[in-house]
Amino acid sequence: MSDQNPAQLATALVSAFNNNDWDTYRQNLTADSVYDEVPTARTLEGVEAVVEALKGWKEAFPDIKGTVGNAMSTGNTAVLEVSWTGTHTAPMQGPTGTIAATGKQQTTRSAWVLDFDGGKLKQSRQYFDMLSLMQQLGQS
Repeated sequence: MSDQNPAQLATALVSAFNNNDWDTYRQNLTADSVYDEVPTARTLEGVEAVVEALKGWKEAFPDIKGTVGNAMSTGNTAVLEVSWTGTHTAPMQGPTGTIAATGKQQTTRSAWVLDFDGGKLKQSRQYFDMLSLMQQLGQS
C-alpha cells in the first residue's frame, strides 16, 4: 500500500475493516500507532490495541460497513468522510456501560483524520456522531 497517496491508504484501511482483514490492517499500522476515538474518549496505542478496538465494533455490529463519501489528502495526512452502517446484534460498551443488543440498524456519519509515516498509519482521530448513534439504538 505504501506507493499510494494518504487518501488511498486510508480508504484501503476502511476496506480492510469492512472485510475483517485484520492481517492487512495490522500490516499497515506503525508499531506505535495511536487511534483516538474522540466521541468515546478512548485513545488506543499500539497495533493490537487498535485492532482489538475495531474488532469490538465488528462484534457489536457484525454487518457494519464503512462507505467513504469523500477522501482528500495533503502531505502525509488524509481526511475521510465515512458513513458507518450496521445492525446492533451483540452487546457493546457505551458511554454509560454495556448496551444490550437492540437489533436496530444504524447509520452514523464520521470524519476521520489519518496521519501516515512511511506508508503506514501512525495516528488517527475519528469524530463521529455519538448522539445520533445512541438515538438510533434507542438509548437517548
